[in-house]
Amino acid sequence: MRASSVEEVADMVLDQQETVGPLGDEVRRKVRESLLKQHHHQNQKKLANRIPIVRSFADKKQSEPQSTDKNGQVIPPQTSLPIPNDGKAEVSRENSAVDFSKIDLHFMKKIPPGAEASNVLVGEAEFLDKPVVAFVRLSPAVMLNGLAEVPIVTRFLFILLGPLGKGPQYHEIGRSIATLMTDEVFHDVAYKAKDRNDLIAGIDEFLDQVTVLPPGEWDPSIRIEPPKNVPSQEKRKIAAQTGTDLGDDEVHEGHGGPELQRTGRFCGGLLLDIKRKAPHYLSDYTDALSLQCLASFLFLYCACMSPVITFGGLLGEATEGRISAIESLFGASMTGIAYSLFAGQPLTILGSTGPVLVFEKILYKFCKEYGLSYLSLRTCIGLWTAFLCLLLVATDASSLVCYITRFTEEAFASLICIIFIYEALEKLIHLGKHYPINMNNNLDKLTRYSCSCVEPPDPSNATLRYWEQNNITASEIYWEALEVKDCIKRRGEFVGSACGPHGPYIPDVLFWSVVLFFSTVFMSAFLKEFKFTRYFPTKVRAVISDFAVFITIFTMVLVDYVLGVPSPKLKVPSVFKPTRDDRGWLISPLGGNPWWTTIITVIPALLCTILIFMDQQITAVIINRKEHKLKKGCGYHLDLFVVGIMLGVCSIMGLPWFVAATVLSISHVNSLKLESECSAPGEQPKFLGIREQRFTGLMIFLLMGCSVFMTSVLKYIPMPVLYGVFLYMGASSLRGIQFFDRLKLFGMPAKHQPDFIYLRYVPLRKVHLFTIIQLSCLVMLWVIKTSNYAIVFPMMVLALVFIRKLMDCFFTKREMSWLDDLMPESKKKKLKEDEEEQGVIRPGSPEAWSWGSGPLRKEKEKERIRGSILKFTQDTG
Repeated sequence: MRASSVEEVADMVLDQQETVGPLGDEVRRKVRESLLKQHHHQNQKKLANRIPIVRSFADKKQSEPQSTDKNGQVIPPQTSLPIPNDGKAEVSRENSAVDFSKIDLHFMKKIPPGAEASNVLVGEAEFLDKPVVAFVRLSPAVMLNGLAEVPIVTRFLFILLGPLGKGPQYHEIGRSIATLMTDEVFHDVAYKAKDRNDLIAGIDEFLDQVTVLPPGEWDPSIRIEPPKNVPSQEKRKIAAQTGTDLGDDEVHEGHGGPELQRTGRFCGGLLLDIKRKAPHYLSDYTDALSLQCLASFLFLYCACMSPVITFGGLLGEATEGRISAIESLFGASMTGIAYSLFAGQPLTILGSTGPVLVFEKILYKFCKEYGLSYLSLRTCIGLWTAFLCLLLVATDASSLVCYITRFTEEAFASLICIIFIYEALEKLIHLGKHYPINMNNNLDKLTRYSCSCVEPPDPSNATLRYWEQNNITASEIYWEALEVKDCIKRRGEFVGSACGPHGPYIPDVLFWSVVLFFSTVFMSAFLKEFKFTRYFPTKVRAVISDFAVFITIFTMVLVDYVLGVPSPKLKVPSVFKPTRDDRGWLISPLGGNPWWTTIITVIPALLCTILIFMDQQITAVIINRKEHKLKKGCGYHLDLFVVGIMLGVCSIMGLPWFVAATVLSISHVNSLKLESECSAPGEQPKFLGIREQRFTGLMIFLLMGCSVFMTSVLKYIPMPVLYGVFLYMGASSLRGIQFFDRLKLFGMPAKHQPDFIYLRYVPLRKVHLFTIIQLSCLVMLWVIKTSNYAIVFPMMVLALVFIRKLMDCFFTKREMSWLDDLMPESKKKKLKEDEEEQGVIRPGSPEAWSWGSGPLRKEKEKERIRGSILKFTQDTG
């Protein structure tokens, strides 16, 4: 039907009704008056003179790129023009411009752009002896002012006006039509239907999919909460078009893709990565125009600073200052900036790793024993490692990543998360050594407590040697006047009832550090979940959630500053120069070492290459999971290429090596999650994907490089606050790891187990066996990682791939496909639920059991609803 106003729609509906059965002039006039009565919305004042007719905004529909006419033919979209009145109208309706003062703008924000309305109008009138029913499709869709609550074009109208006495029945029919119009499949039918039979066929298909709740099993007056995950209707559409069932074709899907296909050409994978990422390079910066990106890089900047400086400090102790905090800060900044600018997956955050530190310690000890130049030998190893990484890129070796399944990936990710949690708690406990407390205080003797520095009565040989090397004469020192640091520096001893084994007892600091630590953890978690609370508007809740960690850090720093307790603070180098004066920013690969060291270093470089490759690519696999819904693709080869280049640069400059950091990268991705804003009231926001851009990573490492000039501000950040951030990141990164969900099943009775999709198809004992094997591998990795043999850790991670292959002897291929593929849990369940709703029941499954008279009850309910609708449509033609 082509119409530009409600008047025209009413006239056409009544003309069509006349062809079925005459209404009479008086009845026609009253029906038309009823249809044209001013509509009153929920947010407007009710008027007493309106008839009992219900008009509700029932449905929203995303507009198609093209419209269809009543015969199903495609017509181009066009702008509706006012059509002059033909004289039939006796009651006019005002068609003025939209009055935005009467529009629910908050509701308008919930509607996606280009939406179309379906209006359902039902009611009863005393002057009718038979119902007037019409289902109208407007072509093109037009703006019918005052009909819907918001100014959007109307595509469909359903009109039902009947005699008195059946108001509740009319109301239920209207609700049924509104429910039909919310169904994606029936939408398509309504758009393309040519006659009434097509609509009835669409209703039949809809009733085949509905779930009927029997009376007495639920209370209709209670509102049912909308589900968190709504099954996709794509398979219904495909099955309806082809008449076939898709079965399991889509269920058993790995994580391989075009990015991991071996090209067989020199640097073929690298060139494809560049071609894949180049079209998105500009949008990688324009997509960052959001407060969410600001919150993300402020959070990650604080989270990245401490481990980089700590790693530099530990490296400085291990190498006697040859590579220390300033080198670590400079190397992290330079590598991170280059990676953010040119990598294939800029969501990955680079950082330092434990095995690299172990390797550096072993290498320095080896050089010291054999009189070799540590920095020169390290430069040779780094250049060889960079060359081998580039060789792996040129030969498309990153395609081997497809063998890293969820089994290996989750074991590695779980280990890194647990290490983050463990080290955060360990550092908090370690503060007790630097700030000891008196566990045996006697409050009555507080005035008699004292601690002073004295000359050691029986100095050890090490102390005497230290005095001799530093020209210290013990008898010339006034020991009692020395401060704590000077006493420790001169190897004095502490004597008194207020002295601990390592110095004077320090009140308040340890307890205040514990308060800061746990306050940071709980406040970060609370503010992150704040967007799901009912306080404040949606935008305010979203901003608070995005800036959760930054708000927490700022609050804790402010409280710590106001109270004035001398808690340990972040120490950042204040001068940009090498730690030692006997080295510069460029290191010779040969130096004072023999020439053959440039060749023999290829052997340790092989081990470093495995370490770099495994750390980088496993983290990349985790970031590129399908459940993150990344749209710009990934670039395994390009990532490794950039890491390899920067590895060589850092080696020549005598800087630490950096590779993908798992927990930091997961935290980065979690901080950039996108959710739908156009959700109906009460509807759960849908996860849309990740805000893919380069700006956050670039700013993180750019600020890190400028930290040398910001020491006056950074010195106020308490270390326990950063430790709390580490614990929060480690714990939050464990979410979504299936391994921990399966661990909980050990202590959970079967009737209380969650509805995990793999529990439907894999016996529980097999699930437990799979979990035990994965747990054993995790324990093995933990033991190696924390032992003196941590340098072989990458080899053990590689061994997990072979262990996974051996598990095929104990599990069937079908069982492994449910337990160990990379398809997200939610997507699997949607596919399965689609199959169940289409009646695809697998042999041997619980769904195949017949129960009671459920199917019969469903058929009767379908026939009852279908009969009610047919009755009214047949009566009116």
